[in-house]
Amino acid sequence: MKIRSTLLTTASVLAVFLSGCSTTQNTQPSTPAKPKPTIAPSPIPSSAPVAPRYAERTWQEVPAWNQDQLVNGWQAWLKGCAKPRTVWSKICADAKSVPVQSAAIRQFIETRLTPYQLINPDGNETGLITGYYEPVYPGSLTRTATANQPVYAPPKDMITVALDEVYPELKGKRLRGRIVGNKLVPYPDRAEIVAKGLDAPVLAWLTDPMNVQFLQIQGSGRVQLPNGQQLRLGYADQNGRPYKPVGRWLVEQGLMPASEVSMQSINAWAKANPKRIDELLNSNPSYVFFRTLPPSNDGRTGSNGADGPIGSLNVPLTAGYSIAVDPNTVPLGSLAFIATTRPDNDGGIHRMVAAQDTGGAIRGTVRADFFWGTGDAAGELAGKMKQDGKLWLLWPKGTALPN
Repeated sequence: MKIRSTLLTTASVLAVFLSGCSTTQNTQPSTPAKPKPTIAPSPIPSSAPVAPRYAERTWQEVPAWNQDQLVNGWQAWLKGCAKPRTVWSKICADAKSVPVQSAAIRQFIETRLTPYQLINPDGNETGLITGYYEPVYPGSLTRTATANQPVYAPPKDMITVALDEVYPELKGKRLRGRIVGNKLVPYPDRAEIVAKGLDAPVLAWLTDPMNVQFLQIQGSGRVQLPNGQQLRLGYADQNGRPYKPVGRWLVEQGLMPASEVSMQSINAWAKANPKRIDELLNSNPSYVFFRTLPPSNDGRTGSNGADGPIGSLNVPLTAGYSIAVDPNTVPLGSLAFIATTRPDNDGGIHRMVAAQDTGGAIRGTVRADFFWGTGDAAGELAGKMKQDGKLWLLWPKGTALPN
């Protein structure tokens, strides 16, 4: 049939065009109790039937639930209630009258929400928890001898097509390209953009191409200017090319074992091999464009600013209490609970968190990116975080689960 043929053609085009990107207070989160999480994976036979994504649990089955003080996670989540998603409208309205005290918050949540443990399609309860942060890189508003790596705003010739306006089943999918002659063609990849430049505003100039790459991976960041001020940048758009981790290229080339890949090890390799940096970075065809963001609400733009960068929910992220998720499983604006370990082996992380961001690499059921905050200390943790973990969706009672 014609419709099916058209959809197959669209699917082939999507392979070239589609991608997702994240975007993405450096005050140290309050120290919770540190019980050792039980997160060892349980292998499931390959012949097992596909498991449901959500398994209803009791509050007693959520590990260390009664030890979480809840206040920080609650306050982070409340930021998203400024413009709540429909399913959360009533909960958000009633939450305004709840005293900001652990006992009152716990009673409200246990009365109004149900915990659902997330389960992978193979029946495994354990998934990958990574980390991200808001970096601060040296740079300039004008090009200099040392600051010569551009950070672009969206280019003027890039066209974005929302496919769900024609095909509702492709909700959230977009084509990105540019017009050449009378055809819409894929937008240039990273290699071509760097080689030929763009017809796009340059928001800032950084001193290191690796910093530009990691800024794009994190989806937000700050530029430390010569006058002492900082320019905050956030995700604006992307070239439509699929994201491929540069660490994967190092592994595929036999240059680094997969077990050693981290932001720190990638940076170290680049410093030791400066002539191969473009080869490394061009292995990732994705390219992210940015927009400028206002400074923190408290007037500080340094690493101790109260507000984190703006996430996909369009609210400031909270260090230690905001996560990026796959919105097909955990809708943005939802409350969740996470059980995982710290990458520095300093105990476990068991706490209520807010689903406030997304990311191109954050796909799957038991999958999350944990926001650590701003600056080098946060980056040290985020760059090394590749932990096993478990997740629970805290969902309004009497409401249909996400499809």
